[in-house]
Amino acid sequence: MSALVQPLPHRNDERSAVYLQSFAVPYEFPVYFTEHLFAHDNPVFRDTLLRREPAKRHRFVVFIDANVAASFPSLEHDIAGYAGVHADAMELVAHPETVPGGEPVKNDPSLVPKLQQRLVDLGIDRHAYVVGIGGGAFLDLVGYVAATTHRGIRHVRVPTTVLAQNDSGVGVKNGVNAFGMKNLLGTFAPPFAVLNDADFLRTLHPRDKIAGIAEAVKVALIRDRMFFDWLEASADALRTCEPAAMRRMIRRCAELHMRQIGHGGDPFETGSARPLDYGHWSAHKLEALTHHELRHGEAVAIGLALDARYSVQVGLLAPGGEDRVHALLKKLGFHLWHPALESRDAQGRWALLRGLEEFREHLGGELTITLLRDIGTGEEVHQMDTHEIRRALAWLRQREQGA
Repeated sequence: MSALVQPLPHRNDERSAVYLQSFAVPYEFPVYFTEHLFAHDNPVFRDTLLRREPAKRHRFVVFIDANVAASFPSLEHDIAGYAGVHADAMELVAHPETVPGGEPVKNDPSLVPKLQQRLVDLGIDRHAYVVGIGGGAFLDLVGYVAATTHRGIRHVRVPTTVLAQNDSGVGVKNGVNAFGMKNLLGTFAPPFAVLNDADFLRTLHPRDKIAGIAEAVKVALIRDRMFFDWLEASADALRTCEPAAMRRMIRRCAELHMRQIGHGGDPFETGSARPLDYGHWSAHKLEALTHHELRHGEAVAIGLALDARYSVQVGLLAPGGEDRVHALLKKLGFHLWHPALESRDAQGRWALLRGLEEFREHLGGELTITLLRDIGTGEEVHQMDTHEIRRALAWLRQREQGA
């Protein structure tokens, strides 16, 4: 950590003075890709807890997404067994606890104080660990609890879905929904470590596996043309969830997300641009309009196709680029139309357009939307033409209904 305190150009006298306080704190955390995390001979979890203080016996508590616990009934026993075998390095403070999972947990205002109280009751402090095992929404909740208890407890994420392993789980955000707004309460708090275990994906429904691929298409479109080419070539294997293809997709997608967060210049989103949210202005609104009937990735896929076509119409992306995006998403198994795209509110206003203002409101400042300059290259714009959005929607409806 570096720090600097210096006077600012200002008239300093006995009555007033001003100094510039400046310091920088580096953040780093490992992201592991492994299998059978809690097999007794797998060193990853042990190495994670010992990373900073190898001579210490570390205390930890575990919260498990109820959906994961149902799919892996031996998981609690496996964790306890692992802690017993490695008792020289760790202490499991309490038996692993199951907590509801899925997006609804972010809408339950009672869960955050309940889990915070549990950490206090167990004596979990800033040198202990909170381990969350579950999907992205569940990890958002547990991460927020960890970040706001004792002003920050070390949090170990164990993502269990494709979407969490290749996108949200490797990020630095967490939070819950409040006052009718998505992720209104939260913090930017990097995890202590991210442990991706491919075995957790085994029991996922194919729909959920495929939904997570949308984020890979997204990041390829804005950052990596070669990855997009590979996704096109591997679409059949990915649609059937072939394990080797899924592992490669997840790892490359995570790498690109990590690169953007670490080197994109704005990891805590202090500015107005959010390139990793390409296609998301409409997706977030569509999720709400369908009352989460659509998975997040399914809504994102529609948003990607919509904004690709819009990019062509406004002269950014060369014609034909939108056809490649649409064709890849269809080949992966996505449905790219939902009637809610054209729904109206009680006043007869086009509901989807509210998504633009909500997107801006979340950060404040100037509306900034990422569109496509080319396959693999994003570009920020600061306005969206309503007429062109309608044209893009008409194109998308025709392509889907005519398929």
